[in-house]
Amino acid sequence: MTTVQERVVTQDLRQQASELDDFPALTERYQRELLAHCYRMSGSVHEAEDLVQETFLRAWKASAGFQGRSSVRTWLYRIATNVCLTNLEGRPKRPLPAGLGTPDQLAGDALEADHEVAWLEPVPDAAVTVAERDSIRLAFVAALQHLPARQRAVLILRDVLRWSAAETAEAIDTTVAAVNSALQRAHAQLAERGLTEDSVRPELDEQQRDLLDAYVAAFWAKDVDAIVALLKAEAVWEMPPFRGWYRGDRTIGELIDTQCPGGHHDMPMLETRANGQPAFGLYMRTPAGDFEPFHLQVLDVEGTGTAARVRHVGAFFSPELFTAFGLPDRLPVGFEPGDPVPGS
Repeated sequence: MTTVQERVVTQDLRQQASELDDFPALTERYQRELLAHCYRMSGSVHEAEDLVQETFLRAWKASAGFQGRSSVRTWLYRIATNVCLTNLEGRPKRPLPAGLGTPDQLAGDALEADHEVAWLEPVPDAAVTVAERDSIRLAFVAALQHLPARQRAVLILRDVLRWSAAETAEAIDTTVAAVNSALQRAHAQLAERGLTEDSVRPELDEQQRDLLDAYVAAFWAKDVDAIVALLKAEAVWEMPPFRGWYRGDRTIGELIDTQCPGGHHDMPMLETRANGQPAFGLYMRTPAGDFEPFHLQVLDVEGTGTAARVRHVGAFFSPELFTAFGLPDRLPVGFEPGDPVPGS
């Protein structure tokens, strides 16, 4: 090693040591991207938060032994990956209803809630940092849940974080050959299910924004025909914790018409962002006249211009998600779409 190389290595080690010395700043710097990583692994924003905290706890305890053979960021991802693998041992996968392997249902079928299933959860965009936004898409995270935990880890480290096979093998204590084999099996399983990492537009165009405005207005009016017109013909509707899922714009329209308890001007929606996609907290009018959380919708919009349509809706019946997304726990009597949001 030349003198110049020695100086560069020494400087890098000093910078890394300084980074580890200021642990609050370290936590703030990497919190959101590690949350994205742990969310991809676990499929739960609440579990991911706990996993990130465990990652930082382990890192703090091990910081004195950090030798600088990798960057602090890589070291933290290695710890987080193994924290996730330990947590996932013996745990069931987190599906969406369509991932249970059951056929789509008719709108008139009885709704069957299953609170025993650990359902996939959406993650707020505001809580995570991702270099590639398609790697946090709801469909892609749902696809990951079909993989065994170690295959999931390999796919994320190799395809999302762009680690080499050697770096991945070191991170999860296996061989390069095992990593390459796991990656091949993971790709095959996703391709077999037709579950791939779709591309995502960085921003909604004007016509897509108009589509979402019309969607909010249609729910506020409970104009089923208008809702159907905004869906793709083969659109899919899922709503955990209900096991059923529904395919087709008219089937979804009938479901909303006959099974949704709200009527005209009963369902205001507040916009947010989840999984790199447009999302809305839908509220339901109470007998007192105010509005309470009903479900959180995550939308997948396809097409541009006048061809833009909603192709998938995940409607999550989990009131605690409203808190996670920073949405109010009540809207006042007289609230209408477009009014100032309480507490904002």
